[in-house]
Amino acid sequence: MIPLFCQTNPFLPLGVGPQVGDAAPMSTAPDRLLIKSLTLDEVGERLRALGQPAYRAKQVAQWIYGKRAKSFAEMSDLPAGLRQQLAGEMTFSGLEPIRTLGSKDTTLKYLFRLDDGALIESVLIPASPALYGEASDRRTLCVSTQVGCAYGCKFCASGLDGWSRNLEAGEIVDQVLRVEELSGEKINNIVFMGMGEPLANYANLMKAVTIINAPSGIGLGARHITISTSGLAPQIKQLAEQPLQVRLAISLHGATDEVRQQIMPVNRKYPLAVLLEACEFYTQRKKQWLTFEYILIEGINDRPEDARALARVARKVKAKVNCIPYNLVEGLEWKRPDEARQDAFMAVLEAARIPATIRREKGHDIAAACGQLRRQTMPDSDKIPLQSAGTHGN
Repeated sequence: MIPLFCQTNPFLPLGVGPQVGDAAPMSTAPDRLLIKSLTLDEVGERLRALGQPAYRAKQVAQWIYGKRAKSFAEMSDLPAGLRQQLAGEMTFSGLEPIRTLGSKDTTLKYLFRLDDGALIESVLIPASPALYGEASDRRTLCVSTQVGCAYGCKFCASGLDGWSRNLEAGEIVDQVLRVEELSGEKINNIVFMGMGEPLANYANLMKAVTIINAPSGIGLGARHITISTSGLAPQIKQLAEQPLQVRLAISLHGATDEVRQQIMPVNRKYPLAVLLEACEFYTQRKKQWLTFEYILIEGINDRPEDARALARVARKVKAKVNCIPYNLVEGLEWKRPDEARQDAFMAVLEAARIPATIRREKGHDIAAACGQLRRQTMPDSDKIPLQSAGTHGN
């Protein structure tokens, strides 16, 4: 993986999701139910309530995910009256492409406007060797799960203008469909590492994963789906109990409480010991390795002693390490270490025999760190002051 996207970053002193009074939402969820928010079984239930036979659900799914229909009117093998009924009750999300930036290394970043005017980002990443254990002949899509971010991680552009709302499952799913349409590329791998904290939108996230994985949906294998979290320990355990073999990446960025707390306010809610206990629970249930995401920030977490601490915790929970030199963000104070410091850090991990890679970033020339393109595009009047944006712990 490469530093096109921020690693997500929650901290809430009273709970694990956005709390009442954290922020004044800039937008609201769609008024009508999104058809792409429904699983095949749920579509079937609604059609049965309308007196339709069971096979209609598969017809609808085939139109959406096989033929990529954009309206019920296109579903020509459904009765006209049924199409009108469905159109009156449900809608297709309308992700409107606002800006597309292409990198010299073929990374593509898309800015989409949702039906309510909110902006989100998706990033199409070219093949990279050994990406989370996967082969290198693939295209990876970095997907957003929230409009903005409520939690104020110190290196992240997504939270600078606050949090508006969770994305509906259909808005998450539609990012995959729209990017495939716009790019002409088949998405082989999905990482939930875009705007927002995926596990703070757990119900919609898992509904979207189910639809993306289902043969009646997009049909992408669970092992080609990676969920990133900055450390919501209860939801990590919850994820461990569900059956899909999705991959899990932890945005660690500091291997001691002292260092991690400088970078990620979530560490005050879930300190390292609590996070590592949840990670051990996950690996025991899932029988799979975790990935620790570790953004290298000059003078903060890039010293040899930081690398030694990282090696200790990675060994403890059976984790691979993905090091990412910091992707510069306008308005934030951090700097990227030079390559000599990066190499020295990696040498410590190698000597400790920790599986580790370093991702020289792609997309740096298109401001591809999560939230940057949205922030450039938003008018100044839409930018929420930090103190009212739910960015706790700053």
